[in-house]
Amino acid sequence: MNVPLLDLKAQYQSIKDEVDSAIDSVLQSQYFIMGDTVKYFEKEVAQYCEVEFAFGCASGSDALLLALMAIDIQPGDYVITTPFTFFATAGAIDRLGAIPIFIDIDPESFNIDPEKVRNFLEGKDELSQRLKLKKNQIKAIIPVHLYGQMAEMKTIMEIAEEFNLFVIEDAAQSIGSEHKGIKAGNFGDFGCFSFFPSKNLGAYGDAGLITVKDPELAAKVDILRLHGARPKYHHKYVGINSRLDAIQAAILSVKLRYLDLWSFQRNKIAQTYNRLFKEGMKGDTPVILPKESGDRHIYHQYTIRVQNRSMMIDRLNSRGIGSAVYYPIPLHVQECFQHLDYVSEDCQEAVDASQQVLSLPIYPEIGIEQVEYVVNTILETV
Repeated sequence: MNVPLLDLKAQYQSIKDEVDSAIDSVLQSQYFIMGDTVKYFEKEVAQYCEVEFAFGCASGSDALLLALMAIDIQPGDYVITTPFTFFATAGAIDRLGAIPIFIDIDPESFNIDPEKVRNFLEGKDELSQRLKLKKNQIKAIIPVHLYGQMAEMKTIMEIAEEFNLFVIEDAAQSIGSEHKGIKAGNFGDFGCFSFFPSKNLGAYGDAGLITVKDPELAAKVDILRLHGARPKYHHKYVGINSRLDAIQAAILSVKLRYLDLWSFQRNKIAQTYNRLFKEGMKGDTPVILPKESGDRHIYHQYTIRVQNRSMMIDRLNSRGIGSAVYYPIPLHVQECFQHLDYVSEDCQEAVDASQQVLSLPIYPEIGIEQVEYVVNTILETV
């Protein structure tokens, strides 16, 4: 049996006529950059995320960059984030000459640990004592909603308010997820979304979007993504070229209609994984299942922990089962950040996770027989 990590062909076949029609409509209009198609999609996403302002951009990476530019992050400023995420989160900070502060994760959710953030800001941990930062040097925090599960945003927002920090939600993997009944992108000052093709809401190329709470910051983001010009050729800021293509917006508008259904199906698949693992595992089976909270998890990934990961991956490959490791090297020990003088133990939970996490096939079209096949293969291997 073949079980790919993700099957985008199956998704496309299920909505082919609608997608093809949407693309053809843009081709007939010959209006490919911005325009009404993009505006319509922005309005739809704003309504879906229950926010007032939403702006399409070229990628989730650019969304992060635009948020930092909007709050005037400068060289030498510090921004708190997690070491256990895709590189773009910290890359956006560094590109502006700012300095990422890596705070360790909660080992169950894999998201940044709010209590460790508080301990750092209050100067109670070894890292804060080593860096000896003044409070006014730290400008923002970027929590990441990893694998489709939101970080503890209520606590993070309380900490941010206390220490006067901007909050930029990296919701690249979590459109539609909720914490305390509030959707991703609607807690912080900004929400940054990726529509990379493999995402739950995926384009047919690079695409992204940023949500903004404050009207003045929203107006600034809208200008920054267009080279900082308004009106045309009159540059208020030094911006970037980060526009959402109309074809991508048209495709995403079609897919958005199905997003909640797909998220529901992913959740059912995740629960099936959980049930089958629990039924098949013995007391000493070294497989740790994803944390189940009361919040809405959209399961962009279904990620377990295993001790013998290399052997497990080899076994899965031999049986035609896809898998992936998100992420094998935490950011605080990446070569490009060596100059920041972190040591592995500064974020030990992230290091441990990077050596154990394994994401298994999950997509709306996967069959129960395929899920059973994956679970049985893993339980036979451990």
